[in-house]
Amino acid sequence: MKKRKRILATLVVLFATSIAVNAQSKDSNAEFGVKGGLNFSNMYTEDVDDNNVLTSFNAGIYAKLPITNAIAIQPELLYSRKGAELVYDNLFAEGTAKFKLNYIEMPVLLKLNLTNNINIHAGPYFAYLVDAQVTNETKNGTFDFEDNYDNDDFNKFDYGLSAGVGLDFQSLGVGVRYNYGLQTVGKERQFGGTTYTLPDGKNSSLNIYLALKLN
Repeated sequence: MKKRKRILATLVVLFATSIAVNAQSKDSNAEFGVKGGLNFSNMYTEDVDDNNVLTSFNAGIYAKLPITNAIAIQPELLYSRKGAELVYDNLFAEGTAKFKLNYIEMPVLLKLNLTNNINIHAGPYFAYLVDAQVTNETKNGTFDFEDNYDNDDFNKFDYGLSAGVGLDFQSLGVGVRYNYGLQTVGKERQFGGTTYTLPDGKNSSLNIYLALKLN
């Protein structure tokens, strides 16, 4: 728990430092605000891209730090739920398993204004897993694995690439963004002398967001 708090504190300090450095500039036109929206999340592998999407949410704060009139750096600090809804149907059981993964996420984006209202943005994101919830609904009730999972069965850190397009207005912004994870979600486990990883996919999510400028 102490280690988890230190990591969260580090992310907050990094975010606050980037804002403070820009705010000290006399000519700073930094923009600060809050944002949130919907996540349509999934997990992908090299061979399979499952179509069972988990609908969830994201919310947090952002800072837009101008470099020129057309280019800015935009760090964000978000609480974001990812994961997947996996439907299984085999000889032993059938049902639906939901992996709900709650992250503290920090995208660091390069934002390019194509016009006064249209922007594109891209950059890396870094995330820390705060909590993992696994639920399972099976028709016959004989294949229940919820109690077999806890936070230690998942990789604590996630990272990847983000890219999107947005519309900016006077004090309001809307946009859509895709996050492509590069870290396998599950850790290796052993059962009956066999090593396996479940879930063995990587995070993939489409975000629709609304941003509100506060200054």
